[in-house]
Amino acid sequence: MSELHNEHAHNEHAHGEHAGLDKKKIWQVFGILLAITVIEFIIALWAIPGGHMPQHIGNYVYIALTLLKAFYIVAYFMHLKYEKVGLQVSLTVVFIFIFYFIVLMLIEGGYLHLHMPLV
Repeated sequence: MSELHNEHAHNEHAHGEHAGLDKKKIWQVFGILLAITVIEFIIALWAIPGGHMPQHIGNYVYIALTLLKAFYIVAYFMHLKYEKVGLQVSLTVVFIFIFYFIVLMLIEGGYLHLHMPLV
């Protein structure tokens, strides 16, 4: 009986570690995601067309804001923030390599497009 009680208490403790998203935190993350989206819309509908920000700078800002939104979604709504550090690091390293290879392919594709004659 004691083992069953200890196992049940251990399961409650493990569940409590992952139950870090209460209503307040969900609304806080929602507010952050909403604010980032509003900033993106302001840039797209006012700053770039109005000449307040160049297009190439706007693209970099879009990429940074999108990565920030992706972090919040993965960390809080997919519960990665509450996982062990080893899993977090392994997924982060994989993401960095995928992003790196996509950038390399885009650079290589741009080079080939510019320097290869059309047949």
